[in-house]
Parts: sequence; C-alpha cells; structure tokens
Amino acid sequence: MTNISLRDARPVRSSVSGLHFLALLALCSAYIQGPLIKIFDFSGAIAEMDHFGLYPAPFFAVGVIVFELSMSALILTGFYRRAAALALALFTFATTFIAFRFWDLQPGLERSMAMNGFFEHFGLVGAFVLVALYEPRRRPAAGRSFR
Repeated sequence: MTNISLRDARPVRSSVSGLHFLALLALCSAYIQGPLIKIFDFSGAIAEMDHFGLYPAPFFAVGVIVFELSMSALILTGFYRRAAALALALFTFATTFIAFRFWDLQPGLERSMAMNGFFEHFGLVGAFVLVALYEPRRRPAAGRSFR
C-alpha cells in the first residue's frame, strides 16, 4: 500500500482561481445588477434617492452607480481588491441603516422583510471584510521594485 502525503499533492490552481472569481462575482452581483437597473431606469434611481431622503437625488444616483460599478470592477480584477472590498463593506454598512430601518416599522410582514434585508446586508458586510482580510498581499517579484 502506498502512503500519500499532503506535501506531495499539487494544488489545482486553475479551478480554484476560477471558483474564486465566481465567488467574487456572486458577491458583487447585487453591486453590478443594481447600478445597471439604475442606468436603464434613471428616473427610478432618482425616485429611490428621493425615497431615502438623499438630495440632490440625481447627484446621489450617479454617485451610487459609479461607486458600485467601479468597486465591483476593482474586486473582480484584483486591482486594489482589499481597498475596494473595505469600501463596499463600509458603503453596505451605512446604507443598511438607511434602507432597512425595521425598528421604525410596526410588527408584521413589512417589518419582517426589512429585518431580513438588514441582516442579509450585514452578511454582505462580513463577506467583504473577509475578502479584504484574506486577499494575499502582493509583493514585488525578486529583483524588481515598484517605484
């Protein structure tokens, strides 16, 4: 019988990095889909900003669109992934308190749905923090330096 050591096992990098990308894409999906909907229904985006009391509404609508798409792109490409993940974590944390104020609602279905949304978004905050914490630090290749 042959002993197999874990030290001899080779990691399958292509499938792991593909799965890693798909996981990041899934995490960013709401931050890609949401802005695209806002772009194609800009009057709806303005109405959403008005609903949450964000004025001037067109300024906030454009800001949210640009922010969410650009942070998602940074996360997916790996360029400043840590910073982008932390930025989306902070953004999600702040907007959760604006959009899901379940404590202001009467008990019932609307309150229950708002509470679920609140804690689901807290889960997203945690996921983005984990992306930032576990993103490997990039170091210059041997013999090279960044100047």
